[in-house]
Parts: sequence; structure tokens; C-alpha cells
Amino acid sequence: MGVWNQVAQYLYLKKKDPDAPKNFSVKFMHGINRISILLFLLAMIILAFKLLRH
Repeated sequence: MGVWNQVAQYLYLKKKDPDAPKNFSVKFMHGINRISILLFLLAMIILAFKLLRH
């Protein structure tokens, strides 16, 4: 599976793979990855806003 497909699944832009393993560890890992991607995007938006503001 490609990186972009996985990111799209984390951000609910693409349906999940039905053959993917379903256990607590994998769900927790995907949750943490989703949070880190969203925080990274938020930080990029804030940095872009600060750069454009000056």
C-alpha cells in the first residue's frame, strides 16, 4: 500500500482496506498517526499564516 493511500485512509478521504488487520494495537497506532498528521497540517497552516502576515 502506498503512503498516500494510507494518509487518505487516516484522514477519511478513502475507504479502509477490508483485509487490514483489526486489533487494538493497530487501531491505536492509526489513531496516533491521524493525530500527528492533523497537528502537522495545523502547524503548516499557522506557519504559512505567520509568514504571509509579515
